[in-house]
Amino acid sequence: MKALELKAYNDLQLTDVAKPTPAKDEVLIRVRAVGICGSDVHGLDGSTGRRIPPVIMGHEASGVIEEAGADCHSFSPGEAVTFDSTLYCGECYYCRRGQVNLCDNRKTYGVSCDEYRRDGAFAEYIAVPERGLYRIPENVSFEHAAMVEPVAIAMHAAELAPRSVADSAVVVGAGNIGLMLIQVLRAAGYGLIVAVDVDERKLRTAGELGADYGVDPGNEDVGELVSSLTDGRGTTAAFDAVGLQSTFETALRAVRKGGTVVMVGNLTPELSLPAQYAIMRQVRLQGTVNSCGEYPACVEMIARGAIKLDPLLSAVAPLSEGPDWFARLYNNTEGLLKVILKP
Repeated sequence: MKALELKAYNDLQLTDVAKPTPAKDEVLIRVRAVGICGSDVHGLDGSTGRRIPPVIMGHEASGVIEEAGADCHSFSPGEAVTFDSTLYCGECYYCRRGQVNLCDNRKTYGVSCDEYRRDGAFAEYIAVPERGLYRIPENVSFEHAAMVEPVAIAMHAAELAPRSVADSAVVVGAGNIGLMLIQVLRAAGYGLIVAVDVDERKLRTAGELGADYGVDPGNEDVGELVSSLTDGRGTTAAFDAVGLQSTFETALRAVRKGGTVVMVGNLTPELSLPAQYAIMRQVRLQGTVNSCGEYPACVEMIARGAIKLDPLLSAVAPLSEGPDWFARLYNNTEGLLKVILKP
């Protein structure tokens, strides 16, 4: 089969590899759409340490079941599906508690690191466990179904922040996850939502998708704006969808006393914490990883139009054009959001 393989850092090639054979509890999926995630782009040059070549990346995908293993009884060949990007064991302490995203043996498709290697979905076929499958409604395209995974990440992050109806929020970073977060927060009943980004185009999109205000931190003091909009208190929650020192501090200084900062993005492996500021204001710092059971809700919301994905969809292209689109995303000169490849 054809696959887009990271042969070496900054060297993506369309190659021929063996078609996977599904295990008894797996199905073989003919991939119809697969999204390029920011983590794939950052893995291109080895900076993340989680895409060690050679590896087939890709974990945001959808397709049609072509073959089902002997122990698969809930899904059949011919069904359109998407699947959880997380492979969990189902047996460890966390899995038994329903916290599958914290599984001790967790793996992610398209990741190759020191602990494990698992090829992903930038290929014509992929084999996945049946327990991770979700059906796609007829009115949801394969392209939109391939975006369920990042929507689920945004929804999981939103669910980790304590809230009441009409609470306020700041979303730092109006990329794909940030724009999905804004929509999830709006649907969850938040009142004031402020988007923060240095890209005017992304701020405009944030406004179209539910943000009340958009602010460029290079032109305006985020803390002062948020304070003026919240009677001097700050917002109930702030979401750092980037993960840089500057964006983390922007989120931290935007929340009110007793507020919550949800750390979603992780571009930087280590951050410095203004500890006394956080302690004296009793700010809660909340990490978040992957998703945990949000797929059905995400599929349903996409199907009824509560989450709009077309404004985020920058391009749909053949898998063979993958190296070019990766380069364009890596150089970040065109304001691209989500790019979907079709094997």
